[in-house]
Amino acid sequence: MVKHIILWTLNPELSDDQKKTVKAGIKEGLEGLVGKVPGLIDVKVQIDGRLASSNADVMLDSTLESEEALKAYAKHPAHVAVADTKVRPYTIQRSCLDFEISSL
Repeated sequence: MVKHIILWTLNPELSDDQKKTVKAGIKEGLEGLVGKVPGLIDVKVQIDGRLASSNADVMLDSTLESEEALKAYAKHPAHVAVADTKVRPYTIQRSCLDFEISSL
């Protein structure tokens, strides 16, 4: 299995209300991909409880069956649609960590 972790920083020009709406859209969009993208086992998007020590606004924590499933996920039309409409227009920075795990 593979973990796919993403941290995003939202555009600072967004108002607090806009950020709240954007975060909810990101969460709904990405978590809604489970069952639509083959090989995508689990998705959790963290949008609440951010501490002042944080330097990112949103975290994606996803689990996929394999590295091949991760590569397919990246190109899957449903994922690309969420990324292009709910994530990329509102974020200014992205960090990614992908790694293999032996068990959950």
